[in-house]
Amino acid sequence: MAKAMFAAGCFWSLEETFRNVTGVSDVAVGYSGGVVADPTYEQVCSGTTGHAEVVLIEFDQRKVDYDELLEVFWDAHDPTQVNRQGADIGSQYRSAIFTFDSDQEAVARESKHGHDASGRFARPIATEITPAGPFWRAEERHQRYLAKRSGALAEKVAH
Repeated sequence: MAKAMFAAGCFWSLEETFRNVTGVSDVAVGYSGGVVADPTYEQVCSGTTGHAEVVLIEFDQRKVDYDELLEVFWDAHDPTQVNRQGADIGSQYRSAIFTFDSDQEAVARESKHGHDASGRFARPIATEITPAGPFWRAEERHQRYLAKRSGALAEKVAH
């Protein structure tokens, strides 16, 4: 299995988006890109750790390639916003691609350049591309958060 790591605002919806991609075997939410070891959600939300909310994706390259995952990433958020997505504001919500090797970096840079040049977005893409550092898995309450909520809501409606 190969790995990919992206930041695109709040990690809850990004997790669900990638879970629905054929060839993706697992998605975990967490934190990366900061200076504090094993940060908590509250620390990251304070904006003082330097971490972004990220998704770590495991995928089968025979079923989906990295470039296809990048297309999902570009479609899942507004990559022209700096340190925000919608109402979520702060560096923890930045747009970022964390690469695991030089091949991923080259593909990511080419993809970013292609989308910037295409005119698809009204403003220049602000997404950072940087080598992946440590991934700190978020607390269990954040894993599959939207799926847990929709299940709880469905159960509440049924009763």
